[in-house]
Amino acid sequence: MTGSGVTYAQGFTAAGVACGIKKKGGLDLAVVKCDVRARAAGIFTRNIVKGHSLRLARKNVRNGYAQLVVINSGCANACLGPRGDADALEMARLAANRFGVRQGDVLPGSTGVIGVPLPLDKIAAGLDEAILSRSGGADAARAIMTTDTVPKEAQADVTIGGRTVRIGGMAKGSGMIHPNMATMISVLTTDAAISVPALRQALREAAAVSYNRISVDGDTSVCDKVLILASGLAGNDVIEPDTEEYARFTAALKSVCVRLAKMLAADGEGATKLLTIQVKNARSARDAYLIASAIAKSPLCKTAAFGNDANWGRLLTAAGYSGARFNPEKVSVWIGSVKVCENGGGLPFDEEAALRELKQREVTYTLDFADGTASDTMWTCDFSLDY
Repeated sequence: MTGSGVTYAQGFTAAGVACGIKKKGGLDLAVVKCDVRARAAGIFTRNIVKGHSLRLARKNVRNGYAQLVVINSGCANACLGPRGDADALEMARLAANRFGVRQGDVLPGSTGVIGVPLPLDKIAAGLDEAILSRSGGADAARAIMTTDTVPKEAQADVTIGGRTVRIGGMAKGSGMIHPNMATMISVLTTDAAISVPALRQALREAAAVSYNRISVDGDTSVCDKVLILASGLAGNDVIEPDTEEYARFTAALKSVCVRLAKMLAADGEGATKLLTIQVKNARSARDAYLIASAIAKSPLCKTAAFGNDANWGRLLTAAGYSGARFNPEKVSVWIGSVKVCENGGGLPFDEEAALRELKQREVTYTLDFADGTASDTMWTCDFSLDY
């Protein structure tokens, strides 16, 4: 039986249960287990304020191994002092005992309201009710949702050394989304045999072009992370960094992460459309990133998209204050396939064609700076009346 998302790869089971943490009810406790002690890696928020469950997960994953991920939604377990740390440890102990793994191999996570203690009695009851299965990936993806409107899963196959390697994952996040880990949590799983250094490097590379290339509102929160576990059950030779096999694996991992990241951006709070910001031919990689990031988090650009307003000057204005170096008289701008600016000056363009582009569920803005060879892409969403 083939699972989905976090249970797509060999060796993984999952569950999502309702244990009463969310005030409005619904699934709120997710468990993902590997049949064997897996190689593991993680990336965590750069916010100085960090949730207690996140801090324990970061500590436990440092040795490069894990076997169980347990995540609750509805309560962030953050900003609670020593109690929060103790509760994170107890959550890990309860999960370890319930599923027969080492406590140090449990990676806990919490998301929701800050400053509220974990209801450990409810979590303990939920863990007792959780029945792990290959079909449980979809429920796990729903259980980590907070203000999300839809669950987010993705998966991919890649052939390595004649063996089929599977990669799957889930993510949550809708508001407070911006690079360097925002209010999002993602769990990735794979059955690849891969060394810990290669897994860490691959995760960093994948996050750089996916989770760290999305923005909803420019904020980053305190409980945000991406974790990956590798069971090794695909039977391929162990993947090491900077090899052909590593490149193939990392490309597939990136494809999964990019799909999840785009789902996060498209499901931004109050969003009606996904916006892709493409920057081409910038002077440097840093300049390209600064421009894309400034446009992605600009309220003026995002509200113009919601209003179907072809006001491309807002894009160029955001680029101008981004801190990037460029010559404004070289820039060309497109809304979808409609060119609206050339060499820094406005063009007479078909406004009806531009309006048709803006009314799509996915809209692409392209800016060509004709000043170098660097490029970058970010994904964001519009700001609607419901934000």
